[in-house]
Amino acid sequence: MKRIGIFIMLLVMSSVVYAQDRVITGTVTAAEDGNPLAGVNVVLKGSTTGTITNINGYYSIKVAGTAPTLVFSMIGYATKEIKVGSKAEINVAMEADVRQLEEVVVINKRKAEREKKAMSYAISSSEDMSGAAMMYEAESYPVHNTEEYDAIHENIFHGALKNPLSTFSIDVDAASYSNMRRFLNNGQLPPKDAVRIEEMVNYFNYDYKQPENADPFSINTEISSAPWNSQHKLVHIGLQGRKIPTKNLPPSNLVFLLDVSGSMNAANKLPLLKSAFKLLVDELRPQDNVAIVVYAGAAGLVLPSTDGNNKEAILNALNNLQAGGSTAGGAGIQLAYKVAKEQYKKGGNNRVILATDGDFNIGASSNAEMERLIEEKRNGGIFLTVLGFGMGNYKDSKMETIADKGNGNYAYIDNILEAKKVLVNEFGGTLFTIAKDVKIQVEFNPAKVKAYRLIGYENRALKNEDFNNDKKDAGDLGAGHTVTALYEIIPVGVDSQFDPIDDLKYQESKISTEAMKSKELMTIKLRYKQPDGDQSKLITHALVDSHIAIDKTSDNFRWSAAVAGFGMLLRDSEFKGNLTYDDVIKMAQSAKGKDPEGYRIEFINLVKSGLLLAN
Repeated sequence: MKRIGIFIMLLVMSSVVYAQDRVITGTVTAAEDGNPLAGVNVVLKGSTTGTITNINGYYSIKVAGTAPTLVFSMIGYATKEIKVGSKAEINVAMEADVRQLEEVVVINKRKAEREKKAMSYAISSSEDMSGAAMMYEAESYPVHNTEEYDAIHENIFHGALKNPLSTFSIDVDAASYSNMRRFLNNGQLPPKDAVRIEEMVNYFNYDYKQPENADPFSINTEISSAPWNSQHKLVHIGLQGRKIPTKNLPPSNLVFLLDVSGSMNAANKLPLLKSAFKLLVDELRPQDNVAIVVYAGAAGLVLPSTDGNNKEAILNALNNLQAGGSTAGGAGIQLAYKVAKEQYKKGGNNRVILATDGDFNIGASSNAEMERLIEEKRNGGIFLTVLGFGMGNYKDSKMETIADKGNGNYAYIDNILEAKKVLVNEFGGTLFTIAKDVKIQVEFNPAKVKAYRLIGYENRALKNEDFNNDKKDAGDLGAGHTVTALYEIIPVGVDSQFDPIDDLKYQESKISTEAMKSKELMTIKLRYKQPDGDQSKLITHALVDSHIAIDKTSDNFRWSAAVAGFGMLLRDSEFKGNLTYDDVIKMAQSAKGKDPEGYRIEFINLVKSGLLLAN
């Protein structure tokens, strides 16, 4: 009897221990290659308690009960259920489930067809900011689709003899990539005009050499065959901004300009916005200061300029924000710049960070009005970062206009991991400008180049005369940022079709003797200004074809080509040649290289999703 009593007592004690809250941690990886999986749903079975894995595949979750079970699920992978038992750490390898992914694609295709007929846009998923992934039925949350994208007319081939110059502004924005990802993750191909190829290419960092002289960036070039047309050449131009340790960055004077209007009242808008800015607050140093301006029916200052040491006051102000009312975007911008000017730090980083879905409807609201307003404000030495949120009424065209005209950059935040990428991992590049008004002008040698076309950058084209005009605004480069541009060229002697210009009647176009003797295909010229300067500096760089086979090129070259190729497939480009989704996947897999944050493996999975959706 005594032994039975002791056994029952131990059983009760054990039950009490297991009933108490415990924290289980672990890492989730893909079984096929061991790479960490970000965004995996980890849920305590039979409850609403859950979390998601971070960019490194790590999770942490509280469990209770006598026999808790964790459920691991992610689109494209087989769901796993694991009993916790006495374990404190549970690492999981998830097996790919192509059939499940195909089913999701088919279901979402059907949803898309229903939504198109109903002229509505469905929110199919969102993410609870506590970490639990919450799923919603599409029909439960219909929203009239008023998303806006500026039309993109793809760059064509130009003859090098009569049009030898190509001029454009750099673009470090990456909003199009994360917006494209949002569509694919929802089981839909993105609208063609939502795909800006240069922003897809520039979403990724590249392994370029650091600048070795006084210039704030290095120039890196490479040339090989174009993957989609073996008779054509592909030219890769890469800029690498100088990396500056965070502790050495100048002090920041930041104004958070936050949209709290009624249109932001959705889980993937204001709640996600608040969580994103909390990540940024964690990065602030004592020498930095932050003010918060909000706008709905009217604009107001909810937090006066506060130094980075007082994180509690900044976080409290963020936590108290609620959505409601119409959207007076113009009034908010006016007030934010006013506050930034009052706290201006000479030699520091003075910046307004605008977070919105772009749905302005009070005061200055048209693209032209917004453009004039921002142009008026940018000359005061205050830079602009634009962060886009949401779906259904998302105004991409306004966001891009505001960022382009405000000496700024533009990102789309579709989840908390993207917020971490933009505001933590790329803190310096997003918020600290090292060169402004960066322009590129390429002169092609008609003795070597029959025709050329710039891939992407359609919205960044400049007149050739703008290159030497220091009053003409252009793109800005942040600390540690990379910028990549690609040209497709038709070499002289290649029988490839393009639309040439008729011979001129009143003048003659001739190739000089010097050009015939030169081995150079082109000369790349760049102009840039210091962040507080008004006069540009010129850099020149000549390129000679070294005839490297594409499989011998760098990972930088092949990765950028794979991303550009995927963009052309999504746009159904007339220049995509014989490229297939399988070609893109193979090339990307060969060029993945080091991928500590998992961005490149995520791209490969997105291409696989695109392949299923395109069939």
